[in-house]
Amino acid sequence: MPGKESEEGPVEVAAAEDGAEEDLGGLTMEELQEGQEAALALEDMMALSAQTLLHAEVDELYQEVRPLGQGRFGRVILVTHRQKGTHLALKQLPKTSTSLRGFLYEFCVGLSLGTHAAIVAAYGIGIESANSYSFLTEPVLHGDLITYIKPKVGLPQPAAKRCASQLACALEHIHSQGLVYRDLKPENVLVCDPACRRVKLTDFGHTRPRGTLLRLTGPPIPYTAPELCAPPPLPEGLPIQPALDAWALGVLVFCLLTGYFPWDQPLLDTDPFYEDFVIWQASGQPQDRPQPWYGLSPAADTLLWGLLDPHPRKRSPVGAVKGYLGQPWRQRDGEAEELEQDPEAPKGKQPLCLAVAARPSTSICSLRVSHLRPGRSLFPPLGLGGSWTLMGPSNSVPIPCKTLPGTL
Repeated sequence: MPGKESEEGPVEVAAAEDGAEEDLGGLTMEELQEGQEAALALEDMMALSAQTLLHAEVDELYQEVRPLGQGRFGRVILVTHRQKGTHLALKQLPKTSTSLRGFLYEFCVGLSLGTHAAIVAAYGIGIESANSYSFLTEPVLHGDLITYIKPKVGLPQPAAKRCASQLACALEHIHSQGLVYRDLKPENVLVCDPACRRVKLTDFGHTRPRGTLLRLTGPPIPYTAPELCAPPPLPEGLPIQPALDAWALGVLVFCLLTGYFPWDQPLLDTDPFYEDFVIWQASGQPQDRPQPWYGLSPAADTLLWGLLDPHPRKRSPVGAVKGYLGQPWRQRDGEAEELEQDPEAPKGKQPLCLAVAARPSTSICSLRVSHLRPGRSLFPPLGLGGSWTLMGPSNSVPIPCKTLPGTL
């Protein structure tokens, strides 16, 4: 059977006794083999990286310039090499909350995937200090994607398409390596320029080999695929598949086009907006779309119906996005076009900083959807435990809480 997920890193994925798909939790033997190979390759890479860690204090090697991000389990800072003057991003994880194995796992996953143009490049330099572990990546200085998504508006359509296309390519690359990303959200998408012409996926602490067994231990949120909310097919949990990332990509594309989530939880018995979507999707009648979907085009409806199919085996792969780039995704595109006017953000219009909170059980965090309900907030107070704050320039201010009007 596939290995059970460990918070400390991957575990060996054992072979099943027979090839019956139902005995593999929905996985084929070929898919299971891909996960096995990925897990073994990462184990070898971790063993080698453990032998080549630099043992030094970070400030002996690098000069801190400014913070880029602060999280519950660590921080990311912009640094310069003291001798060469090279600018780099350094992710620092305290030993009080990170084991050596957990650090090596995230470090090695980043190294193995970072050659893709839409993934943050990790450099092969790991550092062990007295109180922390650190590794270096390329610096991406224009904030994360959530700072560009306007409430109730989203992104300009060209920017939304570019982001979706690049993220789909990044996820395809991850899946081709036998891995599942598992943590797609705007906070994990870094923006390379103020016009969102290029974005890069980052943070691979929750990436796991295909077939790793996973249980949902906290309440679901919009990015949580519905199969994680159902009783798992195996006693140990659900063998994870790329379909989990396809679902999250569908939710993210909806957010990019609308500025809000399609539902709060993918649960038929508790979320009327998800129930409306499932009924609408099953009807095959695009003209009967629920109100949160009013502004989307028929092409966007079809794309999202595929990515958000409740049945993982019927769900479209992430690459389906590329087949819809030549078609309109909105019925009308009247949103502000600031991102398209000037690739250089003017003074006073730098990316804003936003504090977001994570549910530690699922690690998937961000906006709580309002569903356009009267008096509900698109960006409500965040006090759910874990947190991650993206730091913009020194003149950045927090994004204010927006309360939606009672239009329904």
